[in-house]
Amino acid sequence: MTDSTGTPRPLRSDIVFAFGLALICYMAWMIRDVLVLLYVSALFAVVLTPIVRLIANIRIGRNQPFKGSAVFLLLLAVAAALTAFVGLALPPVIRDLQGFARDMPGRLPGFIDKLKQVPFAQSIDTDNLSSRLQDYVSQAATYLVLSISNWAGKLFDIAMGFILTIYFILEGDRAYQWFLSFFPPGRRERLDKTLQRAEVRMGKWLLGQGSLMLILGVVSTIVYLSFHVRYAYALGVLTGLLNIIPVLGAAMSVALALLVAAIDSWAAVVGIAVFYVIYLQIENSILVPRIMTNRVGIPGLAVLVALLLGSAFAGVVGAMVSVPTAVLVSVLLDEYLVNKQAA
Repeated sequence: MTDSTGTPRPLRSDIVFAFGLALICYMAWMIRDVLVLLYVSALFAVVLTPIVRLIANIRIGRNQPFKGSAVFLLLLAVAAALTAFVGLALPPVIRDLQGFARDMPGRLPGFIDKLKQVPFAQSIDTDNLSSRLQDYVSQAATYLVLSISNWAGKLFDIAMGFILTIYFILEGDRAYQWFLSFFPPGRRERLDKTLQRAEVRMGKWLLGQGSLMLILGVVSTIVYLSFHVRYAYALGVLTGLLNIIPVLGAAMSVALALLVAAIDSWAAVVGIAVFYVIYLQIENSILVPRIMTNRVGIPGLAVLVALLLGSAFAGVVGAMVSVPTAVLVSVLLDEYLVNKQAA
């Protein structure tokens, strides 16, 4: 083999290079969770940077906050929103769960009698259902205690991702310039312009996704209130927030809303199901083409494929970053692989 100058290259260097590449791939696989956390944090930093810049450009009297103050104000707003949501949403749910646990022994016989009247329920052994439910409750409590360590690990990952996102926002320019320094000057300029275009399109994705979340959250809250569903405001906020996950978020919010509505009224279940069917048709045929496709420039099939790949690779987090990742990949492919002269 020869190098770029035409000089024969020894076989030993090729073997060393192959072993080095294999070692790097193995190390990357071993620390894949860390790499995914870094990538997700950097991607969220890129998406949130336009908001930080917008806050930094706001003038308060003669003063104008710098980037650090803008990040602090953004974090303060997020913390206040989360605190208000938890403070208003959790107490009614906890109170109803405590009442349900207290009244379950008295309501269980009536529930079993109603269950016997349901078609195809004769095959269920209702005589031992009460004891089984109590065993399930005790097992669920034991499982909850045993899973505290797993939840602690997940919370640690969330906290680290949150901190890394802040650092990427504050010092992202230095990390970006360091990354570009690995490329020759000619290629560096081209890659810089390509990534800047991708950043603009990611910002448009955030604006479009925020619009869809706001629309679904407001409309869902109105529907929940009209059917007198419990925790209507909390469910509406949660429905809007979960819409950041394409397809999967809507499915989770529908399942949760139907479950809560089934506690009080089957008519509410039917009404909410009809509402979501109609809304999904309107969103897919009108809202998404006008808000998302025109802003992001990615067809629906590409979004679906990105969602499947992201969820398979990193679960819910992968689904959340699937669309901005697809935006980045599409910009890179368009710049480096698409033959524009032939087009």
